[in-house]
Amino acid sequence: MSEKSLADVAKAMRHIDIAILSTVAADGAIVGRPMSNNKDVDFDGNSYYFTSEDTDMVKELEANPQVGLGLQGHHHTYISVSGKAELIRDKAAFAAHWNSDLDKWFDDGIDTAGVVMIRVKAKKVEYWDGRDSGEVKL
Repeated sequence: MSEKSLADVAKAMRHIDIAILSTVAADGAIVGRPMSNNKDVDFDGNSYYFTSEDTDMVKELEANPQVGLGLQGHHHTYISVSGKAELIRDKAAFAAHWNSDLDKWFDDGIDTAGVVMIRVKAKKVEYWDGRDSGEVKL
């Protein structure tokens, strides 16, 4: 078993657009939703996603910020991130992570009413790549 660095995992993540973002619902159930990383893949232990303020996901994150991310890439690459989510409502922060692909979901860009950014700060990163597997040291 070889040890991958955070940079190795970040390189793999650059080729994966969709993550399943899992939250804890009010009844304790784990709920997963597909979320695009919006090509924001300079992974340093933080991941960024945009959503609308009025979603169940936002309510769940306000009640319990513990989350999981599941990613599947090419050539049997799988990445699991366990972490804590933070809801960000600052337009300057939005601008640092925004790209034009988001405009199809948010008509007024970063000025769209009710837009919120989710920052997931990784606490644990695990990977599986064919026969190789392990945990990244953060």
